[in-house]
Amino acid sequence: NMDDVVLLMVLPFLIACVLLAVRNDRVRGAVVGIGAAGVAATSIAVAAIHLGEPGSFLAPSETVDAAMFAVEAILGTIVIALGIRFKRYAASVLGAVQLVLTISFEFVFGKDAGGSGLYLDDLGIAMVLIVGVIGSLICVYAVGYMRDYQEQTGAPDRRPWFFFLLFTFLSAMFGIVLSDDLSWMFFFWEITTLCSFALIGFTRTGEAEDSAFRQLTMNLVGGIAFVAALIVLSETEGVLSLSSLLASGPGIGGWILVAVILLAVSGIVKSALMPFHTWLLGAMVAPTPTSALLHSSTMVKAGVFVLLKLSPLLHGNIAGCMTITVGGITFLLASMAAISQSNAKRVLAYSTVSNLGLIAACAGVGTADAVWAGIMLMIFHAVTKSLLFLCVGTAEHRIGSRNIEDMDLLFDRMPRLARVMMIGIAAMFLAPFGMLVAKWSAFVSFLDPSDPLSLMLVGFVAFGSAATGFYWTKWLGKLSCSAGSQEDLEGAVRPQERFVLAALAIMAVAACLCYPLISGCLVAPWVDSAFPGGFVADVLSGGNALLLPIMAAALVMVFLPFFGRGRTGSSGIYMSGLPPVEGGYSGSMGDHVEISLRNWYLEGWFGEKRIGMTGEVIASAVIAICIATACWGCMA
Repeated sequence: NMDDVVLLMVLPFLIACVLLAVRNDRVRGAVVGIGAAGVAATSIAVAAIHLGEPGSFLAPSETVDAAMFAVEAILGTIVIALGIRFKRYAASVLGAVQLVLTISFEFVFGKDAGGSGLYLDDLGIAMVLIVGVIGSLICVYAVGYMRDYQEQTGAPDRRPWFFFLLFTFLSAMFGIVLSDDLSWMFFFWEITTLCSFALIGFTRTGEAEDSAFRQLTMNLVGGIAFVAALIVLSETEGVLSLSSLLASGPGIGGWILVAVILLAVSGIVKSALMPFHTWLLGAMVAPTPTSALLHSSTMVKAGVFVLLKLSPLLHGNIAGCMTITVGGITFLLASMAAISQSNAKRVLAYSTVSNLGLIAACAGVGTADAVWAGIMLMIFHAVTKSLLFLCVGTAEHRIGSRNIEDMDLLFDRMPRLARVMMIGIAAMFLAPFGMLVAKWSAFVSFLDPSDPLSLMLVGFVAFGSAATGFYWTKWLGKLSCSAGSQEDLEGAVRPQERFVLAALAIMAVAACLCYPLISGCLVAPWVDSAFPGGFVADVLSGGNALLLPIMAAALVMVFLPFFGRGRTGSSGIYMSGLPPVEGGYSGSMGDHVEISLRNWYLEGWFGEKRIGMTGEVIASAVIAICIATACWGCMA
């Protein structure tokens, strides 16, 4: 039955078209709420119906192919025109190159290539749930957030366009997840690029324009790599089916290897790994719902989804070597760069880039245990990071700042929000939450003393994880500070925001408690089918599966005192027996010492310019060398 699968792709776009015409706040809120509930319910229904039963849907159609090409040509022309209008000629040139390649593929190289329509397996179901449930919650959150945004900025009301883009984005993501025909996937791939461009540039400021065109330019590079892979496959294999490509099995070579490398590069760009990470950092200028969508459940997850899909073809070859190296470097250096950031959104952005790098490295290793860890990381990262981005957005609207240094009294001003944010931060790096368990599993799966590349990756994970613990602990400490006499800002939070934040916090804890269930019913079956006989997952063996809920219960007991009462009380400041004077106290030698709660950011050591340049140079060299080597091998 393909009706439910097709409905999943069509429903968000229909809702988007309705919202484009809605101008009334109350009606918009109702449409978004009902529409989001419908998308989430359809996602859950599709998952329940097709779990454990992979199947193909909607056979290829010349009519559909022609319609998709027409839309691609229109979008390509729009990109060229936008580049000329805003004098961003790099975007126009790259858009023209992509359009020429697309036309060449459609009428010359790919006209006789066989397609395959839609396909849904357990990995696709995991992504359907991420996009459908988390993406829908973000849309609901956006109703209240954008109302505050409109009141605070007083800009012309363009919310109908904003919500149209959000739901169109979800529709395109479902298309990417469900497409087995790579030409169909490319169509939806490019729609997410254009939607992201419009969402990042939504505020129409100079900074937003720069960030939007940076995203567009870099993702056009990924789009060119994608369509080049389509041309290579159609010319050498005559088939554009992802499932047929995966049937080639490990040990691929020749032009198939070149095509896989090009698809991997496209995934690297879409997931904002180095050297393309700056487009995701620039995306934080957009309204918070945009940041949450890009960083958690949609755009960036499309890239690692494709890499995980390709993982059986990446083991032991130059494509896997490229993915491992770029992913490992990204994880290490982005984690280090996050240490120097006090802007909460920028910390979250670097954290996202680093975790995506680790997921990509898991895919590049291409073994059952590593890919299992990568999928689990993808699932838990989506839940937790969306929660944190939305928390920062709510805090910014209420306290007027997204700087972590301004959050040390958040526990008094917004106690419920601070507690939810603490859950999100704990879920990113503390046991027994899913991120830490999956990261440990990845670390174990990388251990192979006979492989120098594996030992390098273990070093990346070890030092990158240490940096991760450093910047999360700083933030958690800020939230724990209390003065007991601050203005209560909690009542001003919109009900949609409170509902979504509570729902995501509950999901983060529930995911921890259901860790073995998620693995056993969703992730492990797909890994078993992709890597027959190779799946071990020692992390859930023996008593470990029981240990996770026990640790979760212990953690709840630790946090229980924070949730057992409302606002905190206050007491006098204690400075080793000496009373504070004029904002400071007398030190051990009688000198006056200023009281400061500022964190240590180590800008001289971990400044993002130094870190970023290092990563960009190394990652660019690795990608260029791997592509050149693979092409040389085919032509030699």
